[in-house]
Amino acid sequence: MILKRPLISEKMTTLMDKRGQYGFVVDTMSTKDEIKKAVEQFYAVEVASVNTMIQRGKSRRNRRTGQISGYTAKYKKAIITLKEGFNIDFYQNI
Repeated sequence: MILKRPLISEKMTTLMDKRGQYGFVVDTMSTKDEIKKAVEQFYAVEVASVNTMIQRGKSRRNRRTGQISGYTAKYKKAIITLKEGFNIDFYQNI
């Protein structure tokens, strides 16, 4: 599965409203073409562009001692820009 989950945050909500851009957490090995095809098939929309970035893991700290005990997993984000007239409703099936 290429698309893991949508990114829903305050920043992504403003991008959805103003620019028609949507964020997804995707598989780290997936390419932009694969992500574009997956979004177009799953949501029945037309994608204008795909921007990707790999988010590195944050350090985990112990609450008592403050020592770093490892890192969270890295993940890949994809910002999808849709063509005019298309939108995705994440809350449709709830």
